Amino acid sequence: MSSCNPLDLAFIGLGTMGFSMAGHLAAAGHRLTVWNRSAAKARAWVEGHGGALASTPAQAARGAALVFCCVGNDAHLRQVCLGAEGLLAALEPGAILVDHTTASAQIARELEGLARDRGCGFLDAPVSGGQAGAQGGTLAVMVGGAKESFDRAAPVMAHYARSVTHMGHAGAGQLTKMVNQICIAGLVQGLAEGLHFARAAGLDGPRVLAAIGAGAAGSWQMANRGATMWDGRFDFGFAVDWMRKDLDLCLAEARHNGARLPVAALVDQFYAQVQARGGGRWDTSSLIALLDQTLMDGGGLPPPSTE
Repeated sequence: MSSCNPLDLAFIGLGTMGFSMAGHLAAAGHRLTVWNRSAAKARAWVEGHGGALASTPAQAARGAALVFCCVGNDAHLRQVCLGAEGLLAALEPGAILVDHTTASAQIARELEGLARDRGCGFLDAPVSGGQAGAQGGTLAVMVGGAKESFDRAAPVMAHYARSVTHMGHAGAGQLTKMVNQICIAGLVQGLAEGLHFARAAGLDGPRVLAAIGAGAAGSWQMANRGATMWDGRFDFGFAVDWMRKDLDLCLAEARHNGARLPVAALVDQFYAQVQARGGGRWDTSSLIALLDQTLMDGGGLPPPSTE
């Protein structure tokens, strides 16, 4: 964990990721004002971590040296950033807006321009590592924006991150996160097919994972999701609904830049099938359920384990 002088900060969006990220900032001694669409969630955070509760994003941002934002998508970003009660209206010259939302590169460039017009910095800084990474302070942050703003904000982000990497111009952080999600989609599908094959072949799943995990097939997904995939446990982790949102961003950007993403497009269709069968809130590792349903009585997806 990095150390830096205590600062007046704001955090907008206390969901699955933001709640813990803001908690790490408070634990490091920074003074936080928070806002969340659900006021009850914001009150719970203040009760647990101290700080101040704002009634609007603008009120939260007023007087803050850095304003952190972690919401759902482009539309949510516009809601909390723009307008009379949006945080941009309250940013003081020299402040920096750090956006941890996984969103489009287009809105990152748009917000960077608006912040610059106010004499402020802007960083698009999506994260990877999921809820466990947010709770453990081990996220990977990929950042786009001016290097000067990055150098000021990086020591603060380090309180909840294992790595904070400057990727270049505004939007580069979001584009790098798209690369991350493209890679994950293919990895999860490959792992699902491998374990599905092992089940069909009558192999012992845990033993298979132990045998191949230290070799070339090993990955974070195998180490952290292999056993739960085998057991049919999906009621945790990064939801299918969120992954589909992210893959939609990837495919839209690919249509713009000419990249070919045949595997990502196919896996997106598989996730759509999981959604259609009621698994939208399951972990992304639930891709295996589409394959294993052919081996189970009754068809359809297996119910998630609650053990």
